Amino acid sequence: MKSSIRRSRRAAVAVALGSVLALTATACGDDGSGSAGGKGGEGSGKGTITFWDNNGGVRTDVWKEIIADFEKQNPDIKVKYVGVPAASVQSKYDTAIQGGGLPDVGGVGTAMLAEIAAQGALEPLDSRLAKSSLNGKLNEKFLDSVKSAGGDGKTYSVPTSANNGTLWYRTDLFSAAKLDPPTTWTKFYEAAGKLTDQGKNRFGYTIRGGEGSIAQALDAMYGQSGITSFWNGDKTTVNDPENVAALEKYVGLYKKDTPSADVNNDFTKMVAQWDSGTIGMLSHNLGSYADHEKALSGKFKGIPNPTLDDGTRVQVSNPVDGLALFKSGKNKAAAWKFVEFAASHEANSKWNESAGQVPANNEAAQDAWVQASEPTALAAEALNGASTKIVQLPYYLPDWNTISKADNEPNFQKVLLGKMTAKEFLDTLADQLDKAQADWKAHH
Repeated sequence: MKSSIRRSRRAAVAVALGSVLALTATACGDDGSGSAGGKGGEGSGKGTITFWDNNGGVRTDVWKEIIADFEKQNPDIKVKYVGVPAASVQSKYDTAIQGGGLPDVGGVGTAMLAEIAAQGALEPLDSRLAKSSLNGKLNEKFLDSVKSAGGDGKTYSVPTSANNGTLWYRTDLFSAAKLDPPTTWTKFYEAAGKLTDQGKNRFGYTIRGGEGSIAQALDAMYGQSGITSFWNGDKTTVNDPENVAALEKYVGLYKKDTPSADVNNDFTKMVAQWDSGTIGMLSHNLGSYADHEKALSGKFKGIPNPTLDDGTRVQVSNPVDGLALFKSGKNKAAAWKFVEFAASHEANSKWNESAGQVPANNEAAQDAWVQASEPTALAAEALNGASTKIVQLPYYLPDWNTISKADNEPNFQKVLLGKMTAKEFLDTLADQLDKAQADWKAHH
């Protein structure tokens, strides 16, 4: 079943790439390049453009505000907003690439960037950025992540925001137990044990065992092992003995210092459980701040993931969200104006304040609300701090999402349940990653 998922994904990419090659030969745009989904062009810079929001529903209101501001400043351009749920946006892009109907502008995070770029659907933006008012005003680390994720060093999206792993903790419970904030892994494990009282249904931590578990497990592994690179030559470091030991310690929390129901936790269940119960700590990201504030106002704080005892912070890369132009767009001039506006100081600040994330625009990152929101300020500091080492996940691999989700989330549950060892799990993951890397290198 798992291999068929990967084969179907590769088949989709292969079909789309074949379409791209055919279009390149017969349907060139103004810049002489082909496009997946049809011929594109600069257009008049006026008229209607279509924008797909890659997290529709959750961010719809703030996007509609930004669109209204843009249309007021650009009365000759109308933006048609289409909200696409995050869970289905990648499949919607894949379908449109093969069958037509791509938007002019779309939200494309680094986690899905490689697959869409590999199908020839995205417009490289390097030359546009070089001549743009945005030049020099975007976070360089975010830009580097976008270039790395694209697979060929080109900039296929304009970064708008970044999330960051956050350790949320109950300040009231920590104070009552006379515990220091869990700023290091040593303090984290100490707190997990001391805050647990299974007889009273109290637990020190809630672990993510369901959908989305792999990225969180990787963050915990590399954070504790201190390994700073995902690759050692052509081989992944995920099954390095230090990472194996780190994962063994982390999953050892399950059912000892965490609820047994955690084995099925996706982020929604995990957040709801933490907000409504007496659990000491939760690893998620900045996106759940509003939920915690509503449920636990004044009784919690959020800090970046723990450091090693010497103060070094190692964390895996979080997807950088951004806006991309599609090659098939017939009015790229107008579409680019919208991208520039959305990534500008005021609009980027408005979007990220609503989302509680770290702005990609450097001027927006200095705004007062960032400093007033302690979790966001600390996340921004961690992302840019000299003592933070970022392990870049291989988003550029077309198989990355399949490997890190469908292929291995069930295996991680087996580890929690004691049906698979941490070493067996990581060796399986490493084998898949090494093969995917070799396949990618053979074609690049």
